[in-house]
Amino acid sequence: MNAGELHLVVPGPLDQRTGGYLYDARMAAGLAKLGWTVEVHSLDGAFPEGDERAEASLTATLAAIPDRARVLIDGLGMGALPGPVHAHAGRLRLLGLVHHQLADETGLPEKERTRLGALEREALAACAGVIVTSTFTCERLIEYGVPRALLRAVPPGTQPVRPAAGPGTGQPPLLLCVATVIPRKGHDVLVRALERIQAMPWSCSCAGSLDSAPEYARAVLAQVRTAGLEGRIDFPGECGELLLEELYHGTSLFVLPSHYEGYGMAYAEALVRGLPVVGTTGGAVPHTVPARASILVPPGDDAALAEALGHLLAGSAGAARRARLAFAARQHALELPGWDRAVDVFARALLELAPD
Repeated sequence: MNAGELHLVVPGPLDQRTGGYLYDARMAAGLAKLGWTVEVHSLDGAFPEGDERAEASLTATLAAIPDRARVLIDGLGMGALPGPVHAHAGRLRLLGLVHHQLADETGLPEKERTRLGALEREALAACAGVIVTSTFTCERLIEYGVPRALLRAVPPGTQPVRPAAGPGTGQPPLLLCVATVIPRKGHDVLVRALERIQAMPWSCSCAGSLDSAPEYARAVLAQVRTAGLEGRIDFPGECGELLLEELYHGTSLFVLPSHYEGYGMAYAEALVRGLPVVGTTGGAVPHTVPARASILVPPGDDAALAEALGHLLAGSAGAARRARLAFAARQHALELPGWDRAVDVFARALLELAPD
């Protein structure tokens, strides 16, 4: 495959530790390894809502890129800003990268959901093609009016990691949730579920930034205090790679009650470590997490989530159930692509949608 050139446009710095940014960074590094010339452009402003500063930043960034260049814009950076995208669609080979639709974010007022959906449709209509991270999101964008021929699904890759060993002897089962603390990830649902089973032995660590939706994060922390669970539910904030690896390694099971996912990289990270997964049926999660390695419940249902967790925490029977799911997780992980393969598919998609 011939190497090419790419301008990657992302909102804010690329080194943010969310699934979407980690995907973007992995692909940029992988393309460079293949010999591609990749220039990353970081936008200023408020995203995804797209304020005046964001629009000015996107406009200036696109204007500075030379004619006929291949440009890939992360959907968070363009979804609410169709104006600059349309203004430069004629002279640049513009592509979109959609992790999930902006209008599917949890907690949006209906008026804002409608506004973002209309703007994102308009922005995507100006693109020569769109890369998405799952076949589920591919089908959702077809509903948005994007022609199937202009879509390419490139799921994230995984990397070899050591299997999770669980907590030390005599320690209660450790639950791990890895997600930025925002409404869509359902931390409030998790706390309500854990309150229901507080008589059982467990501890829980919720790793992820508390800064993206600070009001919601404060409400979740207050919810923990009100439930009297401060000593059992830990929020270490955004974790670096080494600390996160240690958390995964000491975990008994992975839990993430997302209302919606366009793919769900954290679920895949849990599976490759051989962890049983408790999640939801929200969005693409059932397509990412096999039934044989998980228990999936309806989004927002804390009673069902508590029942699922209790099923896996109930003494020796719960340990045996966790072991069966863990074995299935390890088997499924053997089928997942590595990052090198994912980057190859990504590069091919770029060349097909915006050929030289």
